[in-house]
Amino acid sequence: MSRHSLKIYATDVDEAREHIFQCVRRMPHKAIYFDGWNGFGASVVLRSIAEVLPSRRTTPELCFDRVIYIDCSECKNRRAIQRAIAEELKLDSSVVGILDRQDEDDDFGGVDTGSRYEIDTVGQVIYQALKNSKFMMIFINGSDDEVDMGAFGIPPFTKFSNNTMIWTFKRSFLTMHRHQYEIEDKLRHTTFFLYSILVTSSQFQAILGEEAATIVARNPSMLGIDPTMVMECCLYKLFLHCNFHPATRFDWVAHASNYWICDRIMQWDIARDIIHALHREINWKCDSSLLDDVLQKFMKQLSPPFLVLKDDDVYEEGTYHWISVTSRNTKVCGLQTIPADTSSFFLAFEGPYYPSTLQNGLFEHASKLGVLVLYCSVFNFASPPFLKCHSLRFLGVDRCEDGNTDEGEDHIDWACLYRLQVLDLRYTDWNEILSQERMVLMTDIRELNIEGVDCWQYAAHLQGCLPNLQRLRIIKPRCKRQISKDVDNSFVDKTRMEILDLSGNSDMKILPRSLAKAGSLQMLVLDGCDELEKVVLPDGLPPSLNTFSFDGYGPASQWTQTIELPPNHCRLPTAVDNEKDISVSKISLAGCTQLENLFLRGLPNLVELDLSGTAIKVLDFETMVVHVPRLKRLFLIGCVHLHAIKPWCKRGNSEMLPNLELLCIDTRAGIGCSRPSINKNKSFSLQVHAVVEDARLARSLEFLMDFMGDCEDVYFNIHINSSPMYAGVSQLEASCKGKIGASDQVSMQQLVPAGCYDDVLSMVGDPPISAPTQTFTQPPTVMLDRHIEIAQGSRCVESELDGCLGQLIDYFTESLHVHDVSVSAIMPELHWGRALKHCCVERCPKLDPVFPSYSAFDSLETLWVSDLLIARWICSKPISRYRSLFRNLQHLHVSSCPSLQFGLPAMFSFPSLETLHIIHCGDLKHVFILDEKCPEEIAAYGVAFPKLRTIYLHNLLKLQQICQVKMVAPALESIKIRGCSGLRRLPAVAARSQLEKKRTIEIEKDIWDALEWDGVEAGHHPCLFEAPVHSSYYKKKLPRVSVLR
Repeated sequence: MSRHSLKIYATDVDEAREHIFQCVRRMPHKAIYFDGWNGFGASVVLRSIAEVLPSRRTTPELCFDRVIYIDCSECKNRRAIQRAIAEELKLDSSVVGILDRQDEDDDFGGVDTGSRYEIDTVGQVIYQALKNSKFMMIFINGSDDEVDMGAFGIPPFTKFSNNTMIWTFKRSFLTMHRHQYEIEDKLRHTTFFLYSILVTSSQFQAILGEEAATIVARNPSMLGIDPTMVMECCLYKLFLHCNFHPATRFDWVAHASNYWICDRIMQWDIARDIIHALHREINWKCDSSLLDDVLQKFMKQLSPPFLVLKDDDVYEEGTYHWISVTSRNTKVCGLQTIPADTSSFFLAFEGPYYPSTLQNGLFEHASKLGVLVLYCSVFNFASPPFLKCHSLRFLGVDRCEDGNTDEGEDHIDWACLYRLQVLDLRYTDWNEILSQERMVLMTDIRELNIEGVDCWQYAAHLQGCLPNLQRLRIIKPRCKRQISKDVDNSFVDKTRMEILDLSGNSDMKILPRSLAKAGSLQMLVLDGCDELEKVVLPDGLPPSLNTFSFDGYGPASQWTQTIELPPNHCRLPTAVDNEKDISVSKISLAGCTQLENLFLRGLPNLVELDLSGTAIKVLDFETMVVHVPRLKRLFLIGCVHLHAIKPWCKRGNSEMLPNLELLCIDTRAGIGCSRPSINKNKSFSLQVHAVVEDARLARSLEFLMDFMGDCEDVYFNIHINSSPMYAGVSQLEASCKGKIGASDQVSMQQLVPAGCYDDVLSMVGDPPISAPTQTFTQPPTVMLDRHIEIAQGSRCVESELDGCLGQLIDYFTESLHVHDVSVSAIMPELHWGRALKHCCVERCPKLDPVFPSYSAFDSLETLWVSDLLIARWICSKPISRYRSLFRNLQHLHVSSCPSLQFGLPAMFSFPSLETLHIIHCGDLKHVFILDEKCPEEIAAYGVAFPKLRTIYLHNLLKLQQICQVKMVAPALESIKIRGCSGLRRLPAVAARSQLEKKRTIEIEKDIWDALEWDGVEAGHHPCLFEAPVHSSYYKKKLPRVSVLR
């Protein structure tokens, strides 16, 4: 595609906007990219266009039906762009609901956030909304690549259309680049490229002010915040970006939010979410050479002015608020004293002369100094030269040495500590400032960082001090402190502490019990704590904990200032010492209800991980919990937000957790559940106990079964419901047992007065008053080794039965109990139920049929079906060619299915069926029905039931025959029939010797008299049965006469 470029000369946002308007009016191009001033300020201009364009409707070329402004600078995927379009167009909430549901579904499917794409149905709605209108689209693209807007439903931007798009690249950082061709090379669908260049410092600052106003405008939490303050924060971070030097190893930029406060740009008590938003929004991405040019031109003219001196630069006197000096000699680039107006000062010595001694008088006039950072400096630790800097709020000391061996005077006033809010001490043995006498002076301290100096036991030294401490880092110690204080009580009074980082304390064996008292703790970092045996507290870690990290590879190179895990580039790529033994065997974060962010890696001895009650949404064994080869027990009880366990939810490495023995999941809210233990009666490689409300979590469980390979070695007990009655495995089993037959008892007691039909009630499970010894045979109810229950309150069952839940039932499940759910099928088409042995289906009002066609159920032994209101079939289309259909079925129980017409397809034989119980199915015509294409020999010789012993039939008014063709049951022992007035044939039975007992039969007299027989030779004659027992309460029909007198 041909593309045109044009350089415009604009000094501010308004001029740039008007230049673009001229291009829209006079140029034929419909897709325009604006690069700003060397990549800077482009999004500000686009925002201005969106604000001004509606007022230009009098100009025909600028008259649009719609102005669509889409800011996707923070969009993480293509679907987020489509969502922004839908929201800007104010489409119906149902459209946004489609996006919400797909996002939730992708969470359960383990789809990475960055891999979520647009939805065609939403695109169709967007297209319909825009196809007949003339619109201007203003798009801020937060991705790295140009996107084709047509994929989201936006009508095309061609020279034949009336629509125009102006767009730019913009992520959540402030961008500057020297060469625009790097951007041009990315463009594929854009025909016009506009750009400008920076000229003056006032121009730069004006555009930066607009950028600051844009940051405030797009963050609702910043309502009322002065954009000038935000602009100063931007300049300060640019200053930090310039003076950062790799030699210092001091992550000055990470401290930006502290500097903003300690330099008095903003107050400490400003809302934390505002500080975090600014820290996230204000990030500079600049070409280093261009940045140097900008600094040389502008930094002294900017407001507030700042100065960055490097190498051989010479200091020129002036008024500078922020000064950074990187010097190779002891003269500090000619700087004799810090200017009186300076509020931040950074000094780093490097080269052959470091560490270097600070010259006298450097801090003589620094009364306004709020931020001081020293690297490789030498000064008197007992009487530092900045003692009188009474405005000091941030003190950073890195690799400094004591320049005086004499003892300091005890009466020296450490005025620099009175207002100190942040103390950052790195690889500097400065015992004087860490003494308890000095600590009591630091009543305003919010953050204390000690790196490469003292060990974790120093925390006991802080007891009774630093009442306002919010962040404490004692990391990478070089020595072990021997103290007499009780370390266990170190955090009793640290109720405001939010961050605790003890990385690299390799000699720490236990966590202090008092950590449970730190009620505001949000982040705990234990990276490199090699000898820590357990992360377990008797009272549990604080519920406020949001982020936890334990990296066996070692501490991260840099920490984060906000409550976030360190980025991957700051972590060690591999273990430094492969022979190092990380001791921790158990980690319990149970009860940390706010925990969302977790990182565990390189913990070879970790056996148990308890995340019960946490807010974790996706547990990822590729990015969150890595290299834990001996993990045996994983608890996720009370994790109401849990959607997926990865990579189980996608097919991949089956050796991710090779030794896992026990997995416990419960996603119900507010329900305490007893923790199942490993079944010692049988040897299983893995046991899974799960109670989940959303059936989509079965995706993770099904893939786990796939990974295990041989599922004969796996036990699982999965309950998909929200009922609070299930609190443990034993209760689950007892509940299941108690339910079978209960519904029949209630319904029969309501329908039939007690005592009238005791003999009938005995057949269906009601305890008869006059015949207590008669009982109704119950089917086996013990849950087998691989059991699933689907019950009331479960979500997304129907859709998941066509997916992973159906596969889990089909390939792995031995016993299945489905009840009180509104589903139309319990197994999808073409699923065989090949492992299923016991199946119980109850009270499913939409179910029809119970099983779909092409279901073979080779292993099914017990089938219990009851209270299905509309089910017409148990198994829908009989498939005669499957000779093994229901070949292992032993017990068939059907009750209270008023619409049921047919039961199972009749095959050559039901070789294992022993018990047939059917009651209250008024429309049932045949229990076993032939397929139209059944083999002729079945019709000729009948269907064999070689093991059938018991038949119970009650209240089957339309039943004609048990089997549509001849039914041969040589082992039949007893028949009980009531209320089957249409029945005309019984099964054929084999003749018995005179010594053998005949078959017993209980049946109404009129039905017995109406039966048809084939003769003794056919094994089908009344003489083959005992004399029938008729009902003890049998009433003949009354004459039809009026009862009125």
